[in-house]
Amino acid sequence: MPDLSAFPITRKWPAEHPDRLQLYSLPTPNGVKVSIMLEELGLPYEPHLVSFERNDQLSPEFLSLNPNNKIPAILDPNGPDGKPLALFESGAILVYLADKTDSLIAPGASGRYETLQWLMFQMGGIGPMFGQIGFFNKFAGKDYEDKRPLQRYVDESRRLLAVLDRHLEGRDWIMGERYTIADIASFPWIRNLVGFYEAGDLVGFENFQNVKRVLERFLARPAVQRGLNIPKRD
Repeated sequence: MPDLSAFPITRKWPAEHPDRLQLYSLPTPNGVKVSIMLEELGLPYEPHLVSFERNDQLSPEFLSLNPNNKIPAILDPNGPDGKPLALFESGAILVYLADKTDSLIAPGASGRYETLQWLMFQMGGIGPMFGQIGFFNKFAGKDYEDKRPLQRYVDESRRLLAVLDRHLEGRDWIMGERYTIADIASFPWIRNLVGFYEAGDLVGFENFQNVKRVLERFLARPAVQRGLNIPKRD
């Protein structure tokens, strides 16, 4: 049985199953990337809720695993060379799990790098821009009298959606016929944009029929439906 006692995070979130991958997360767009990935792969894992209401992400135990105080983070007792691996940043975790299982990434060197470019497209564009729309449209930013910041992010989000929409023309998934980590990274954010952030009309989501089509295909997957609610909120 693996011994995870050297990792301070296990003092706050004890591992009932230390032989399983430990997930520290919250069902946000970044958080569910990893829970969906784990559900798709069928890997045994143990989820732990990191509550923002309790400021768990600022606790010394969580910061010992992720000094950037963001979810998700993982602790894999069966890491490379048989040693436990602690890892943060959702994109890095997706790549790690894809490599660990040789799954959900396009084959060959070219396919791998093409998948990674679309993963980076989400991490560098879709996530930050959509998140800013959420702030300015739904949260504290909505009270700002100056609407130029919101409009800036709306315009850029429309542009990103247009890029993705053109790319998805005639494709089942971002990488064509193959479902990959590029989809797992992108579509939770798109779901959040039109759902929780209530910004579908702002960005003209109905104009992006290919994105809408693939989002519906994504949300119909059983592993996605399960992963969207993991870890369960208090």
